[in-house]
Amino acid sequence: MIGERIRELRTAKSMTATELAKAADVSVGMISQVERGITDPSLETVRRIARVLDTPVFSLFQDVDAEPVAVVRRDRRMDIRSPQGGIVYQRVSSGAGKIEVLEGLLEPGAASSDTGWSHPSDECVVVLTGRLVVEVDGTRYDLKTGDSATFDSRNPHRYLNETSKPVRFLLAVTPPSY
Repeated sequence: MIGERIRELRTAKSMTATELAKAADVSVGMISQVERGITDPSLETVRRIARVLDTPVFSLFQDVDAEPVAVVRRDRRMDIRSPQGGIVYQRVSSGAGKIEVLEGLLEPGAASSDTGWSHPSDECVVVLTGRLVVEVDGTRYDLKTGDSATFDSRNPHRYLNETSKPVRFLLAVTPPSY
């Protein structure tokens, strides 16, 4: 679905795949593979493409023909990976609503990003298993299984796993924007 949305937005702007690739600083092959559904782009690649297409990141994941009740089967969830490979998000929500729900898996010693990231949303994170450090605007919050944190995503933030075991968490973002 993301590839179809990228192609749709790119062609609406009368932009070639080569122009999009150059402006987003990714290969033409990557754009081609994403648009054809052969590969899933990293979260950083999605952010770059969204900037060039002048659209919010969440709009690339929206299903324009949404059903009144959207069921997302566990084995059909979309993966969103960081370029460093330390974190994987699976989209739990359908992508057609006003809230994005993701299940995150953060590997030992990994972080969701090198530095804090901000976007115009609110987030709520709930730790399912393990320990998670939530860093918001330079302040660290140590969360254990069952703990949660809610914050304004316009403040630079990131997630860190400073343990030797993976941490799983649910993340709700509204409006969707990553």
